[in-house]
Amino acid sequence: MTVPGTFRTAVESKDLAAITGTLDPAIEFHSPVMVKPYQGRDSVTGLIQVLLEVFEDFHYTDELVGSTPAGRPGRFGGPPAQALIFSARVMGKHVQGLDLIRFNDAGLVTGLTVMVRPLPAAMTLARLVGRRMERHESA
Repeated sequence: MTVPGTFRTAVESKDLAAITGTLDPAIEFHSPVMVKPYQGRDSVTGLIQVLLEVFEDFHYTDELVGSTPAGRPGRFGGPPAQALIFSARVMGKHVQGLDLIRFNDAGLVTGLTVMVRPLPAAMTLARLVGRRMERHESA
């Protein structure tokens, strides 16, 4: 069973196998710099591998842990949810971001939404990741 903290530890240690072990097979990865979400453990693992290569001096600065809605709007108490705020550089440009992580009842990551700022750094990230993902997917 994965709990909030396991994903963070795996990312901070840049341990791709450990990160993959925290992911639900049907995970969805959303980002404002991608038109469509990445779906499935294999696809998301490939993207995370590229992100681990692209981000320089990546570190989490803050963490928030809560829960997801429990069946009815406005009622929480479902599986855990976690927000991890990070700082990094991409090609020398400073990036701040947030990983919003949703877990299932088994404790695996079912949803990962990443948001980054400022816009110039986000666009650099989008171009760089896009090029690397094209090479990764064609290999």
